[in-house]
Amino acid sequence: MNQVNQAQERIIIFDTTLRDGEQSPGATLNVEEKLTIARALAKLGVDVIEAGFPRASSGDFEAVQRIAATVGSETGPRICGLARATKEDIQAAGEALKPAAKGRIHTFIATSDIHLQYKLRRTRSEVLSIVPEMVAYAKSLVDDVEFSPEDAGRSDPEFLYQVLESAIAAGATTVNIPDTVGYTTPSEFGALIRGIKENVPNIDQAIISVHGHNDLGLAVANFLEAVKNGARQLECTINGIGERAGNAALEELVMALYVRRQYFNPFLGREPNSEEPLTNIDTKQIYKTSRLVSSLTGMAVQPNKAIVGANAFAHESGIHQDGVLKNKLTYEIMDAESIGLNANQIILGKHSGRNAFRTRLRELGFELSETDLNKAFLRFKDVADKKKAISDWDLEAIVNDEIQQVPELFRLELVQVSCGDRATPTATVTLRTPTGEELTDAAIGTGPVDAVYKAINRVVNVPNELIEFSVKSVTAGIDAIGEVTIRLRHEGKTYSGHAANTDIIVASARAYISALNRLYAALAKQQAEASEVPVTAQ
Repeated sequence: MNQVNQAQERIIIFDTTLRDGEQSPGATLNVEEKLTIARALAKLGVDVIEAGFPRASSGDFEAVQRIAATVGSETGPRICGLARATKEDIQAAGEALKPAAKGRIHTFIATSDIHLQYKLRRTRSEVLSIVPEMVAYAKSLVDDVEFSPEDAGRSDPEFLYQVLESAIAAGATTVNIPDTVGYTTPSEFGALIRGIKENVPNIDQAIISVHGHNDLGLAVANFLEAVKNGARQLECTINGIGERAGNAALEELVMALYVRRQYFNPFLGREPNSEEPLTNIDTKQIYKTSRLVSSLTGMAVQPNKAIVGANAFAHESGIHQDGVLKNKLTYEIMDAESIGLNANQIILGKHSGRNAFRTRLRELGFELSETDLNKAFLRFKDVADKKKAISDWDLEAIVNDEIQQVPELFRLELVQVSCGDRATPTATVTLRTPTGEELTDAAIGTGPVDAVYKAINRVVNVPNELIEFSVKSVTAGIDAIGEVTIRLRHEGKTYSGHAANTDIIVASARAYISALNRLYAALAKQQAEASEVPVTAQ
């Protein structure tokens, strides 16, 4: 059965966390972190992983190539690389995707008049000639080609129909309709998809996909309306991260289709009471994947976030609590366990051994290398000495903190603070530098964390501006692990850091070092690239 026929039967989930999601300010991921997320997405059951934009940088090219080789097996998800409608971009994408059993090139060009005039400086006729040529070139490299008319939501529908028809005729098997700036409303977006179904003569030869941003908070609503009008692929991200206000959130779309499948079934030609899932997603992996992406990107999930927020299944109102105790259905439309959010069971303590630790991690879905397991176990023992019992949530925090592949250029060796309501907050830190030298310095601040950061800055000596500092408790209780997320700005770019510890001052220091290591690594890379001598023809 071909892709088009399959798409009539269910909804294809296209995850762009590693491409569009990574474009969130401060969410930059290194190759190892991208691989970690790609493995989680494969386990989650996404159909397509847009792994990156190969022509954008050597790092993006390597990430797409390694994800294609590691995750892109015959039984795994389809691996996609983004490319502008140019031969250079398409060629780079094709090369990066070679290791994948199922590779897809996703090429795009703008079609709205405002983009044509001010960004591309091209005419409609020029775009109409570029599209079939570039789609055909992509088709010569891979069997599966997706085409997107950028800013379709603000494009002239009649012109859009022409562009899509030419793309499909040239070999595009998926045509994606992006609401690039999050401008449309659900009824408008649904009408746009319906118009495409009715006015593009060869639309039956391609899957209709949608991509949308959340600038007006309407991305998920727009997508669900698109499904009702014929869209069969949804391009989304974990936690809804992405440019500006983000993308349509994968977890919200999947659970809307899961909880309300009786409503959506008829739009896919099914009986209303059919229990057949509308997507291939293993919903019990949603919460874990959300936590992983939040940890690695440094983008905290707001407590009232739908599906995966800390308050999503919490009830404080007495009336609500009474109803839930009598019957969960009174105030809960889905079970917390359906997204993998199990009861916070106490499972391990300081006397637990390495085998019990490894077994529980496997039950939670973590498959660690021996090196990562050793690091996580040592950290577990350290936490267990300070905390009577370790919960599943604690284990997730420990593992996510330890397996992050941030380049360890500066290493925190010691942090010590003195503070109080009648004392000047003072901090002393010792860092190991990239050359192996240990340096110690001290500073005073408005509080203990401020003092720690000032002392660290004196050692690292890289100018930066702290633009975000957030702390949250992993579990309840005075001995809870605290997670700290921070963001730094340097020369207009944002760098994030994340750490977890039972001591919030230590977690704050480690998170700051994590962000500074990202910043320092980026500066070192820029200097290395600037010093390279161009190769000239002999």
